[in-house]
Amino acid sequence: MAARLLIADDEALIRFHLREVLLALGYLIVGEAADGQQAIALTRQMRPDLVLLDYKMPHLDGIEAATVLHNEGLAPVILLTASASRELAERARAAGVFGYLIKPFRDGELLPLIEVVLARWQAYQARRKEMLALRERLETRQEIEHAKHVLMEQHGLTEGEAFRRIQQLAMRNRKTMREVAQAILLTHQLSSGQR
Repeated sequence: MAARLLIADDEALIRFHLREVLLALGYLIVGEAADGQQAIALTRQMRPDLVLLDYKMPHLDGIEAATVLHNEGLAPVILLTASASRELAERARAAGVFGYLIKPFRDGELLPLIEVVLARWQAYQARRKEMLALRERLETRQEIEHAKHVLMEQHGLTEGEAFRRIQQLAMRNRKTMREVAQAILLTHQLSSGQR
């Protein structure tokens, strides 16, 4: 399946040229924007696989738009710019830009860059998903541990008994153990606050 791309450049002629080259390479163009704000709005709406952003655009420049897209985890960005300065490269890196192409570029430079960026984005998304799952498991474990200690204190239970009580409440009420632990902790917090 062809990758879905969005092009953002304030110059219509450059957008037209990019569209023609990218279509010839077999990509689908799902949107075009003339400024950074429009690029963000279209990316949120169209959910492209990749966004090509010109650095100098009205309203929001390419780096500011790339920062928003990166922070929201919407799509990888390739920044198109006439500047090869170290400062701009640093800003692009800090914004989460995945690729950087200096104008004027040769059409042949697009395909390898796009394919590498798409592969890096997939790997990045997989790592991010894994990290979020690990964080979720850690937070769940911490809340269950805390809830166990509350039950042990309040009811004189052993650690194993407290764990089984949480398990049984979860099964009986068709809730996750984390939801039960959160309810125990909330109840404990409310009762402690009333004293």
